[in-house]
Amino acid sequence: MNRSPHTIARAVALLLAVPLLLGVGTAPPPPEVRIFIQEMEHKYGLERAWLEHWLGRARRLEEVVRLIQRPAEGLPWHRYRDLFLTPKRVRGGNAFWGGHAGQLRSAWERYGVPPSIVTAILGVETFYGGNTGRHQVLDVLYTLTFHYPPRAKYFRGELGHFLLLVKDAGLRPDQPRGSYAGAMGLPQFMPSSYRNYAVALDDDGSADIWSNPGDAVASIANYLKQHGWRSGAPVLLRLDLDEPRARALSAWFAEQPGRRPTLAAARAKGLLLPPEGAALDGALRVMFVELELRDGREYWLGLPNFYVLTRYNHSRLYVAAVWFLAEAIRAAYGGEAGS
Repeated sequence: MNRSPHTIARAVALLLAVPLLLGVGTAPPPPEVRIFIQEMEHKYGLERAWLEHWLGRARRLEEVVRLIQRPAEGLPWHRYRDLFLTPKRVRGGNAFWGGHAGQLRSAWERYGVPPSIVTAILGVETFYGGNTGRHQVLDVLYTLTFHYPPRAKYFRGELGHFLLLVKDAGLRPDQPRGSYAGAMGLPQFMPSSYRNYAVALDDDGSADIWSNPGDAVASIANYLKQHGWRSGAPVLLRLDLDEPRARALSAWFAEQPGRRPTLAAARAKGLLLPPEGAALDGALRVMFVELELRDGREYWLGLPNFYVLTRYNHSRLYVAAVWFLAEAIRAAYGGEAGS
C-alpha cells in the first residue's frame, strides 16, 4: 500500500492541493448521507465538518446512472471487439511500448506480467492515457452510492476509500476526475484498487497513476500478480467444437461451482483441447468462453490467467479484448523478447 501524502500531492498534477475552506450555513445532509458520515467519522476518524462540507457539495449526476446501465460489455462480441481491436489502437500500443520499453521490462521482471498484457490494458482502459475520464469522482461515487440502489453497497465502499485517499493526500475531494464508475488514472483504478495495489516503479514510496506511465505500468502488473498471475502461462486456447458439443459443454460449465471446473473434469465430459494444450495440468481451473461473431460463434478455453484478468474487469468480453489486443500489439512490436 502506498499512501505518501506529500509525494502524491506533488506528483499528481490533476489533483491540486489547496487550502480547505469549510462552508457555513449549509443544509443538513439527508438521513442516508448522515449515517454514512457517522460511519466514516467513527471508523476512520474523519472530521464530521469536513465530510458534511464535501458530501454537501456533491452532485447527483443523472448521466452517470444512464451510462452505468448501458455498459459496452452488454454488446455482442463482434461489436465490442470493433471498439478496441482497431489499427489505431494497435499503433498506439506499439508506440506506447516503444516509448516505455524500459519501464515495461522492469515491471515484467518484477511482477512477471508481460509488456503486451499491461500495454493492452492501458489501451482498452484509456487509449494509453488519452482518455482518463471527465467526471468528478466525488460526484460519481456520491451518485452511485445514494442514487443507484442496485450497486449502492459496492459504491458506498468505494466512496469511503476515495475520501480516505484524498484526505491522506491532503487533496480537495472535488479535484480528481475519472470515469462514469469512478475509476481513475491511466489504468482506471477504483479507489480501493489504488489504496491496495498501486505501487511506484521507482520505489519512491508514492504511486502516481495519473501522470506517471511507469507507476501505472507497475500498478497494473502488481494488481495482476497479487490476484494470481502465472508468469509465462497462456491465457486462452482455441477449441474446435461443433455446435451440439459446444451447447452441451456450455450447459455443463454453467452448472459447475463458480463455472470453473478442473481441466480433468472438463476433459472427462468430452472437451477436446488443441495439441498445444495437451500438456496442461488437469488440476487447473478453466472457463468456457463463447464469443459471438456476426455469422456464428467461437469457443475458447479460459485458463487461470484468463480468470486473473477477470479480477481487473469481470466481463469476459473485456478480457478477450485485452488478450486479442495484446497479441496484435506483440506481433506489431516484434514479440515479448523485443521489450
